[in-house]
Amino acid sequence: MDSGYLVFPQIDPVMVKVFGLSIHWYGMMYLLAFVMAHLLANRAAAKPDSGWTKDQVSDLLFYGFIGVVVGGRLGYVFFYNFQKLIADPMYLFRTWEGGMSFHGGVIGVLLAMAYFARRYQKNYLALGDFVVVLLPLGLGAGRIGNFINGELWGRVTDVPWAMLFPTGGTLPRHPSQLYEFFFEGIVLFIMLVMYRRLSPPAGAVGGLFLLGYGVFRFGIEFFREPDKHLGILNLGMTMGQWLCVPMILSGLFFISWGYWRRQQGAAY
Repeated sequence: MDSGYLVFPQIDPVMVKVFGLSIHWYGMMYLLAFVMAHLLANRAAAKPDSGWTKDQVSDLLFYGFIGVVVGGRLGYVFFYNFQKLIADPMYLFRTWEGGMSFHGGVIGVLLAMAYFARRYQKNYLALGDFVVVLLPLGLGAGRIGNFINGELWGRVTDVPWAMLFPTGGTLPRHPSQLYEFFFEGIVLFIMLVMYRRLSPPAGAVGGLFLLGYGVFRFGIEFFREPDKHLGILNLGMTMGQWLCVPMILSGLFFISWGYWRRQQGAAY
């Protein structure tokens, strides 16, 4: 019987098998995002007086990758599964069971950038402005990977574009992965690129990323199914929304502080 709702396309999570090795769409999406980020970063570094070399770009992306992986895993375990960690400390290292947190990844990248800035004598705020423009590429690719895997679907709904997911029960749900792909990936990337062309003060582009992602993710959380083991927390907010609050406030601070410093004639 036709339910009238969209049905999740049966996409094999494994894109191809080569010599017995399974290459998953999810991993391929991140690889594609990494390649695109590398090309964009090298393009920016090639501009006259950019202050960057290709070797520095490669090192920056390497440190950023380490920060995302380590921070993402630690963030997921501490923010979303702390009780499980207490009961089983080795859970932290069983990465094959899944579990990464974007907010933890952001913290990891911030720390990795701090190390990079100190090693290469880069201005931390300017470095952040350089890096954050690349992040929506990974965010968007990751959400497409989530959609292909049929995971992290949204809440039950009856909107015309509601979708039936194999792992989401018999009720139609918001395809929230695609909402996040559009807003956190495409829209946020365009916002950052256009804003950077206005020559904002140091730290403002990074601030816009924090503000933009925080607002988009906070809003989409109303359509995304809350983590089953956490549910709705205080004030009717999910864990994802609570973690977005400091991002939004930090974004507003860095934008305001950047323009205040420019008015004061502060050197960057």
